[in-house]
Amino acid sequence: MPAPPVHAWLAPARLAVAALAAVALCFSGYRAANDPTGVLNFSGSFTNLSNLAGLAVLGYGGWAGLAGRRPVPDEVRGAVVLYLAITGLAFGTLLATYPEHLVIPWVGDVLHRVVPLLVLADWLVDPPVRRVRPAVVLGWLGLPLLYLAYVLLRGHAVDWYPYPFLDPRLHGGYRRVAGACFLMTVAFLLAGAAVAAAGNTLADRRDARGGTLPRGRHARARTG
Repeated sequence: MPAPPVHAWLAPARLAVAALAAVALCFSGYRAANDPTGVLNFSGSFTNLSNLAGLAVLGYGGWAGLAGRRPVPDEVRGAVVLYLAITGLAFGTLLATYPEHLVIPWVGDVLHRVVPLLVLADWLVDPPVRRVRPAVVLGWLGLPLLYLAYVLLRGHAVDWYPYPFLDPRLHGGYRRVAGACFLMTVAFLLAGAAVAAAGNTLADRRDARGGTLPRGRHARARTG
């Protein structure tokens, strides 16, 4: 099925948001390189990794839109929307008052609030071409689970953890960390289902306005 037309302003808007994320990450990375955090610990933050992914997806998506190239696959876009949504939710509910996340306030606002909201808006304005299926949502959990394993193994080796709820040295030890990992997995699953449902619903409405069958009915219409 051919991709539906997108708004003319969407490509430059994506490039602008990518540039904003790049500036914020550069400031944050420079600060980390010159304080006890260090570059390796900076790169171990899920916030920074998810924003780097958002920068890449928006940057390439904006360039592809201007150059008439193939867009970013919807499965990749949806995964990045999920990761940044969790970044914003975790910051708002767990980390906003955590001292290590208040070093550069405007950078924190950009990486934890502005970019996640704009990436979500991009998904809603330009919903997926094909239906996002449950198997895809489950696949989105693969990278976060690998990240959890990496953080725990590296933290044990270097005695540094990016987030307090993943730090077994604090009260509750590994039992609390295991509970936090379980809750985060559930949060990723629920948020991923919500991202997929929103994209599918808005795409069906777009197709209906364009006078085409909802995407889930194309195969049945052809065989009937």
